Amino acid sequence: MLHKTLPHSFAFLPSWITRSARCDRRWASAAAALKKAPVTAEEETAPQYTLSEQDRSRLRLQRNIGVSAHIDSGKTTLTERILYYTGRIREIHEVRGRDNVGAKMDSMDLEREKGITIQSAATFCDWEATNAITNEKEKYAINIIDTPGHVDFTIEVERALRVLDGAILVLCAVAGVQSQTTTVDRQMRRYNVPRISFINKMDRPGANPWRIVNQIRTKLRIPAAAVHVPIGVEDEFRGVVDLVHWRSIYNQGVKGNEVVISEEIPAELLDLATAKRRELIEQLADVDEEIGDLVLMDELPTNAQIDAAIRRATTGLKFSPVFLGSAIKNTGVQPLLDGVCAYLPNPSEAEALAHDTEKASSAPMVPLTPAADAPLVGLAFKLEEGRFGQLTYMRVYQGTLKKANTIYNARTGKKVKVPRLVRMHSNEMEDVSSIGPGEICAMFGVECSSGDTFTDGETSFSMTSMYVPEPVISLAIKSKGIETPNFSRALNRFQKEDPTFRVHVDHESKETIISGMGELHLEIYVERMRREYNVDCITGKPRVAFRETITSRADFNYTHKKQTGGAGQYAKVIGYIEPMQPDEETGKDTEFVNDILGGAIPEGYFPGVEKGFFEALEKGTLSGNVISGCRLVLIDGGYHIVDSSELAFRIATIGAFREAYKLANPVVLEPIMTVEVVAPVEFQSAVIGGLNTRRGTIIDSEVRDDEFTCIAEVALNDMFGYSNQLRGSTQGKGEFSMEYKTHMPVLPHFQKELEEAYKKTMPQAKTK
Repeated sequence: MLHKTLPHSFAFLPSWITRSARCDRRWASAAAALKKAPVTAEEETAPQYTLSEQDRSRLRLQRNIGVSAHIDSGKTTLTERILYYTGRIREIHEVRGRDNVGAKMDSMDLEREKGITIQSAATFCDWEATNAITNEKEKYAINIIDTPGHVDFTIEVERALRVLDGAILVLCAVAGVQSQTTTVDRQMRRYNVPRISFINKMDRPGANPWRIVNQIRTKLRIPAAAVHVPIGVEDEFRGVVDLVHWRSIYNQGVKGNEVVISEEIPAELLDLATAKRRELIEQLADVDEEIGDLVLMDELPTNAQIDAAIRRATTGLKFSPVFLGSAIKNTGVQPLLDGVCAYLPNPSEAEALAHDTEKASSAPMVPLTPAADAPLVGLAFKLEEGRFGQLTYMRVYQGTLKKANTIYNARTGKKVKVPRLVRMHSNEMEDVSSIGPGEICAMFGVECSSGDTFTDGETSFSMTSMYVPEPVISLAIKSKGIETPNFSRALNRFQKEDPTFRVHVDHESKETIISGMGELHLEIYVERMRREYNVDCITGKPRVAFRETITSRADFNYTHKKQTGGAGQYAKVIGYIEPMQPDEETGKDTEFVNDILGGAIPEGYFPGVEKGFFEALEKGTLSGNVISGCRLVLIDGGYHIVDSSELAFRIATIGAFREAYKLANPVVLEPIMTVEVVAPVEFQSAVIGGLNTRRGTIIDSEVRDDEFTCIAEVALNDMFGYSNQLRGSTQGKGEFSMEYKTHMPVLPHFQKELEEAYKKTMPQAKTK
């Protein structure tokens, strides 16, 4: 029987002094787990699969990792070095290199031109890691997904982290924790992904790793400690001191491919390294029982004990070891790879859960076992339109996926044959006949949606999909000249590939509206339509995704009566609407609650009431935008034995909602963005003044050396054209990034303007 451990939460206690109480609880829970509990009928039917020795030996040497960070922290550059040192590529090419080849993982022309990552790219490699304690060499198989840093492409990070077992969080040694770093941190917590941190760009002037380690602890709120001390600073950076195994590691030879290990610590670093090793042990004592007990007894832990404690705490989501290096200078990458193999979990240690669709939705989730002989369960997490049809990226959690096998889509129930199975290396493919559990692969010719679960028909399991954020910005788009079929073909394809890209036709203006996560997001898709489909487009002025909501409770008592020839329509609904806070897990902020007792309305009419409520939410009466943050509670009603129908109750609910909505003090909401501006320190007053003129609220400002960072909250509607203003006020030296934070009520005078503008679009009432 395979015992799987539950994922630990990120709740940390302040100190190891309070350990005794925790220790008692932990041993008590362990004893309870070992005691044979009475088996219920439901548990008895749930099949359990054990890992064979072959499975264990294969999974022990398997890692699935992602590389995530803020914009320009060096993710793609780091991945390029990893591929070079593992022998996957023969030459290193830079992101914005002079040879115009571009990094391997940036395969799209647009990515190479702009020097940014737009789509996440998957690859695989083998790394021969040396165990520092036993000096044994073992070959690890590593699947890597390189993700974008821009918040506009956040869905790429979201779906990559959904299927990965561990991640490398890359931070800049100068800028440290930035806005998108906190977003990535939030995504890692959402999917319980353990991470190791890598402070990159140690060769830059002003690099200060100790400030960054402190930021990880305070801003990301996770215990962390450096496992390296840099040898040399800035231009002189040439290696690291390994604090765990107490040795020096230097990179020499062509492009740093020769790793020289010395047991001698440089004399000038001895005191600093000793202090930082002590700090590492103290941080581990806070999160690990064994190290904590040794510290309490004034004993020094051995290298092997520290190494084992870092692994336990990292896989338990309680700690993040911090590595140092410079990808561009080819320094410190190989020790990071050793760290990935030593401290991140293998697929059998990362818990995967699925719903059994044959049981009630409230039933406990079923743990999946990465056994090759178990029934197949896999999750399709990304779609791409390739030269040979739809390419579906898939993570296999249980069982084996074989070419030419028939698999079942758990959502639609359709069965499909797998015509071609490949392993991806950026935009190149390697055909394979089968893929085992814990692996990431891609299939051709399988029609599905992002987030679908596939099985071999033996189980009724379905896995939870990834979280998809709502779009915050819209554009009207039309084809230049005569509209060709390629226009709708391109929009349909992009919509299918990217769940955050939405397309709809405005009923009043009959315009095609595209919505997304930001101006860059939509700009990239418009450019891709021109390049890939030869469709030139004209875009309108960006429109903000306003919403409406209510601020107080309002009761309704509404009767819908309509008498025509034959059966008429009759429905009566009584209840109230009230404000609702978003659910923390699902993010849902609208709900229909049926509190009717005693059969005042027959059960068959409740779906009509629910449909009417959700239909009424689609368009508010203030500005014509979607209504959010609202709950409708039905407490009573009435019906007619002949004239009542589901349609009558739907119409009655829409009428009742609109009547109550006017009394519930409705307001218009606008998206508020967290804006981070980085500029030279002499432009600080100009930048802050510019944000103030855009009704920004300054949240935080930090000055370091010759540049400063300012974090503000600004309404998205006031951010249009900001990039040009920032360039002008900082002589082109300032840069900014923004991400969606929340929706907040607009100012009263602006709400009046929106209401007036909406009224003008409404058809005029006919005069008698």
